[in-house]
This record gives sequence, C-alpha cells and structure tokens, in this order.
Amino acid sequence: MSGQEMSCPEVESTVRIHAQSGSRMKQQEKTEIKNRNSEESEPMKENVNGSAVKYIEELSLNAWPSHKIELYDGWLIRFSHNYTYRTNSVEQVGASTIPVEEKIRYCEKIYHDFGTPCNFKINPLTQPGFDALLSERDYQIRHVTEVMTADLTRMNLLEPSLREYEFENRLGLPSAVHYLFDEGREYQGSSSGITEIAKRSEVTVMLQHVITDEWIQGVFHLNGTCEPVLRRIVPSMFKAIPKKTIVASVEIDGRMVASGLAICDREYAGIYAIYVSPGSRRRHYARAVCSTLLREAKEQGAQKAYLQVVKGNTAAKNLYLSLGFSDFYTYYFRSRA
Repeated sequence: MSGQEMSCPEVESTVRIHAQSGSRMKQQEKTEIKNRNSEESEPMKENVNGSAVKYIEELSLNAWPSHKIELYDGWLIRFSHNYTYRTNSVEQVGASTIPVEEKIRYCEKIYHDFGTPCNFKINPLTQPGFDALLSERDYQIRHVTEVMTADLTRMNLLEPSLREYEFENRLGLPSAVHYLFDEGREYQGSSSGITEIAKRSEVTVMLQHVITDEWIQGVFHLNGTCEPVLRRIVPSMFKAIPKKTIVASVEIDGRMVASGLAICDREYAGIYAIYVSPGSRRRHYARAVCSTLLREAKEQGAQKAYLQVVKGNTAAKNLYLSLGFSDFYTYYFRSRA
C-alpha cells in the first residue's frame, strides 16, 4: 500500500505508497541513485520527536500487514514476495539482547531461503551505528521515503458539488461524491454571433467501507501487479487490515481509473493506494480522491492524517503539499541481494 511505495511527471500520478510488484521493485532499483557517498558514510540524522515517529511507525505497521511476519529479539522480519519494501524488510521495534552481527546473519539467511533480497528499514529511531554497519557490509540505500502529516482542521480540500447516499453502509459514508471543475471557456459561432460557453468537467468518487475483490483487482491493473503469486497473496493482505477503512475509486465506462484508501487508527487517517491510470492523468482524479478520503475520515472522527511518498516523486509531493501536508521525517531501506 505508503502513505505505503507506489512516479510520473503529472500531479494526478501513480503514487508509489504501498503497491509495487517484485519486478517493479527491481526496475526501480536500476534507476535509483547508486552513488550516495555522504549518505553511505553517515547514519540518518533528523531532529524529530522520537515518540511521535514511533507513533506513526506503529500506525503504519497496523495499516499494512505482511504475508508472513516473524518477531526476532526486537526485530520484525516481514515477507510478502517483494510486493513492497515495507512488507519485505526487517524493522527494529524493540530492545535487543542478541549481538547485532549475529542478528544480521540470521536475517540474511531468512531472506536467502525466501529467495529475495535482505532489506533493513532505517528510520530516525534506528539504533545508532546500525546504518553505518550495514554500509560496511555493502548494503545500498534504496527507496527513500518521506513521511508527511497534516491537521485535518487545516486542509485545503476540494468542495463537493453533491454527496449521494444510494447504498447504506455501517460507516454512513456517501455512495458517491461529485466535484465540478471549471475548465475555462469555449466559443461557439452561429448566425446570431459568437457565444461564450463555460467548460466544466465532473469527477465522481465512489466510496465503500470494505475492501472488495473488485477494488483489489482494479488496483492491480493500476499499479501493474501481474505476477500470479502476488495476485494470489496480496488480497489476503488487504483484507487482513485490522482497522476501519474508507475505500475510494473513480470509474470510466465501468473501469477503475483511480483509487485511494484511508485507514483510520485512533485519531489518525493514513492515506494509501493513490493511483491514477496513465491515460487519465491531469483530470483532477488524485486531488478528488484525496479530498474525499480526508473529508470522510474527519467525519469518522479522525483529527490528523499521514502518508508516505517516495522521494523524487515531485508531482505527488506537490499535490500533498497543496492539500496541507507537511514533511515530518524520512526513512529508507538498506538492501543487499
């Protein structure tokens, strides 16, 4: 799902927050910057509130379950056939008693047996010196991700033109939320002269309170997930999310062209799975989906929001900034094949 790991030049772009297939991960690795000399020699240094970072990290763990999980001496070992980095990595979640070198070897063997790269998540809470130790073992930086947060009372959201309540659901969500966009003016000539006509477009965001198989298949189409094993296991990961969900989509002629997911946990709403079909960009879909999710999450009692965006996805980052999100902290992964 990030939030979450899903880049293109348009604002209404596919945002890599949390749905990336193994082949897409490999392709991205080839294009990411390899020579990060300053980063390779220095551990992460960010002046952030440690307890607040821990809180968001906990929320994101709840929001996106892995296919398999092992708790090993304060480290969480996650595996999901390379669907995303976060669900295929080792994360420090508690105190350790076993020597760190021994623990690294253990994790390397686990992922070797899985047949996938060994990835370690590095965030501002990671034990001092651990990042440098991985660098010495030839682990490279991958998938730098920026975590952003927002106060839901201070957002710049689109105002809907209409909210429809066609179907009942346990959250009381509208079935559809409509938005009108002014697309400028056009001129039509006739025998009586030239008439100026306002051009408008409409976007309809459909809402559900459960993650359905149909929605998941639509997400697979949008993010390019085609490997049979992923199409088999990932639906169970979505459906294992233990928190309240708000599921959004935009359809054209019965085909999903945009998606989004809000996961409500305590006072926060995590925004995930923001995707837009390449042929449907620059039509306000991403902004409409995000505005709908954030507004409905607030209606459900959320006070704040968070999301995760891959560093360098400028279009998505600009969208989130314009909505009212601000930077909180950064994390990345150390990976070795």
